[in-house]
Amino acid sequence: MASRLYAWARWMVRRRRWVIATWILLLAVVGGLGATLHGKTSTEFTVPGVEAQEAQDLLKEKFPPAAGGVVRIVVAVPEGERVTDPARQKALDGVLREAERVEGVVNVSRPAEVGAVSSDRSIAYSDVRFTEEAPEVPEEAKEELAAAVQPLRDAGMQVELGGSAMLPQAEAGGPAELVGVVVAFVILAVALGSVVAAGLPLITALLGVAVGVLGTMFVSRFVEMTGTATVLALMIGLAVGIDYALFVISRHREQFADPDADWEESIARATATAGSAVVFAGATVVIALAALAITGIPFLTIMGLAGAVTVLIAVLVAISLLPAVLGVFGERMRPRRPRRESGRKDRAPGSWGLAWARGVTRTPAVVLVAGVLGLLALALPAKDLRLGLPSYASQPEASTQHKSYDLLTEGFGPGFNATLITVVDTERIPRDQRQDTVTRLRGALAADANVAAVSPPVAAPSGGVVVMSVAPKSSPDAQATTDLVHRMRDKAPEVAAAGGTLYVTGQTAMAIDVAAKLGDALPLFIGVIVLLALVLLALAFRSVLVPLKAALGFLFSVGASLGASVWVFQEGHLNGLLDVAAVGPVTSFLPILLTGVLFGLAMDYEVFLVSRMREHHEHSKDPAEAIARGVSSSARVVVAAALIMIAVFGGFVFNEDPIIKSIGFALAFGVFIDAFVVRMTLVPAAMALLGRRAWTMPRWLDRLLPDVDIEGARLPAPARTAPAARPDAEQEPPRREPAARA
Repeated sequence: MASRLYAWARWMVRRRRWVIATWILLLAVVGGLGATLHGKTSTEFTVPGVEAQEAQDLLKEKFPPAAGGVVRIVVAVPEGERVTDPARQKALDGVLREAERVEGVVNVSRPAEVGAVSSDRSIAYSDVRFTEEAPEVPEEAKEELAAAVQPLRDAGMQVELGGSAMLPQAEAGGPAELVGVVVAFVILAVALGSVVAAGLPLITALLGVAVGVLGTMFVSRFVEMTGTATVLALMIGLAVGIDYALFVISRHREQFADPDADWEESIARATATAGSAVVFAGATVVIALAALAITGIPFLTIMGLAGAVTVLIAVLVAISLLPAVLGVFGERMRPRRPRRESGRKDRAPGSWGLAWARGVTRTPAVVLVAGVLGLLALALPAKDLRLGLPSYASQPEASTQHKSYDLLTEGFGPGFNATLITVVDTERIPRDQRQDTVTRLRGALAADANVAAVSPPVAAPSGGVVVMSVAPKSSPDAQATTDLVHRMRDKAPEVAAAGGTLYVTGQTAMAIDVAAKLGDALPLFIGVIVLLALVLLALAFRSVLVPLKAALGFLFSVGASLGASVWVFQEGHLNGLLDVAAVGPVTSFLPILLTGVLFGLAMDYEVFLVSRMREHHEHSKDPAEAIARGVSSSARVVVAAALIMIAVFGGFVFNEDPIIKSIGFALAFGVFIDAFVVRMTLVPAAMALLGRRAWTMPRWLDRLLPDVDIEGARLPAPARTAPAARPDAEQEPPRREPAARA
């Protein structure tokens, strides 16, 4: 691999203007398509085949009005007044008549007629139902409704909007995310010792992310995609794009510090060595994200593929555009202070990394035990992990969705926001038995200890379907509500005995079903990921024990990150600091997404760290010295790369969307643990305990696996350029062919 990338990089450098022009043209074409021909993104996380979705599909077919999106207008009057006072009622009726004129509205309920007024008459609500399903309700229609209710606010009433159609889209690109990019630039400047060198990873990463995200937006025209998919592509693409460029540039500048080094040769060798690690590490991220497709969950598959394509583009940028850009700068990328020869090895760059490695490996067993116990303690809260989807309570406290949730809870109880919809398919029930069957079911549901109310049954105009609303006493995120859904579904055999089919749906039931489906898929996905890690790392390092150690470290990182996420988002710690609006279950797809993403990122650090160890081991055959030198050579880059990822992911922690917030936190914390605790601490300790055994492999397996040579052991000896003959940055480099090519 290294030999091929060596020849590839020289080709890129010599044709650098064409390479740069090609990437700019690609950005213009993809950007134009994404900006002008993008489709709509969805706010729903549905899973085909689960009961809640089957019920929605049945309603869409046989009772379309019941399947339409709803905007719920919630009204509250000042203390001491009543919403039913004649003047208030008149104003409300006028607003509801205006709501009926909004395009797409098929029904507007009257609070007094449907019992939608609180017992103290201070809060009421009206459901504005559309013909379109919730994700398809036009923004223009929602804006018209927001304008129509303004007279109520002018009259001194509080008006908030909720309902299924008001789920906000996930968005990125705010001030918090910008802070993450600024922090990344500062880290790059310190790590590379040059403002110009620090700007290159940002520029190339942003170009790659722009191509990936805009391409994803264009694809949304043809494939149903959640808004979270594009944000995830931006988040991951930006982080890995900066890191991959950092790895290549830092290797180039390390080599280029030699005053006799030729800049074309240095670029080619950096791309061959660090670039090989980038390709290998990037491949693990791509495969891990694409493997989300094995869950069989469409929205998660699309999210994984969007992230995978963006990472693939980041890899291509690092091994094609970046060498071309480095070729443009040529001699100007040489460090200002060339490395001076020293008789003391300990004074070489990276001496703090050398000291750290020797400190860790001095008592490796103690370090290993202490680290593992600490990670297990961090993972402990994960034993109470509950999965779900955020309700309106998780939206920012200043949002109208959160305020509507609070008003409804105050006026009608915590279970009102968890309303469940029972759908009975009565097509096969004899006509003379349908009413009795539905009546008995309603009585059985009302008798449940956790049911506050059951609405009268409503039959579809064409017949065949009956719908009832069930309001629990417990909140949407409570375990008691999940238990109620299961008890309601346990009554399905009674309905089936009469010839009908019972479904339970609604936003709360859908969240429960999605969480259950994802929970079932998680063990299989983790198994596939761990197996993948073993195969890829065995291929890279010609070892059996190194992959086993890496996989165990990865599992510890995932466990610690999940434990921290439960501690913050489910148990409510640090809510004020992180601006978490309300505690609740962990986002249902977070564990499986975290596993896929963190696996790829963890393998990045494993490959860059251990490949340098193996490179030194190939030369010295001394395991202890190889560990020390490997950590010394890569410590600064790995630490900088981890800090950059933490800064980028951490910027998304302050995004208002609760899903993006939890993903950003989990990834930032996971990268911190994996880089600083697992890779920089536990890996050197484990490698010291393994000694020479770390680099052994059974002969039969060694013969089966191809030698990918990511360390560049078979590259030709570096070419040297005398200072007087060195070309300046604007000249074409001499056309020397490498001594050997793959």
